[in-house]
Amino acid sequence: MASEKDAALAAAPSDAPTIFDKIINKEIPSNVVYEDDKVLAFRDIAPQAPVHILIIPKVRDGLTGLSKAGERHCDILGRLLYTAKLVAKQEGLDDGYRVVVNDGPKGCQSVYHIHVHLLGGRQMNWPPG
Repeated sequence: MASEKDAALAAAPSDAPTIFDKIINKEIPSNVVYEDDKVLAFRDIAPQAPVHILIIPKVRDGLTGLSKAGERHCDILGRLLYTAKLVAKQEGLDDGYRVVVNDGPKGCQSVYHIHVHLLGGRQMNWPPG
């Protein structure tokens, strides 16, 4: 299996459906922990912490990464962060957690559908990778 870094360097932005679109459309199974009309949160299949959840918008709207955000995306970006807070509480992460957004190849982004990583359940270190 390729490393996350290798996957990120091989990935390319595209308008084609991503694995996340397939999860949203229920074409690929996932372990959903939260869903509303705007976002979907599910457990990462390669967790980097005891709790590792991905939070994605249900509609990409050109938002392949944070660097592609426009003013029209402010509401969904806020919703993603607020959902991270809700899911962290739901998961019992009362002692803290980390929220990560990878952007572009050097940011180790491997899926070009903006997503937030919610990581918790262990002591995080600084600086991160």
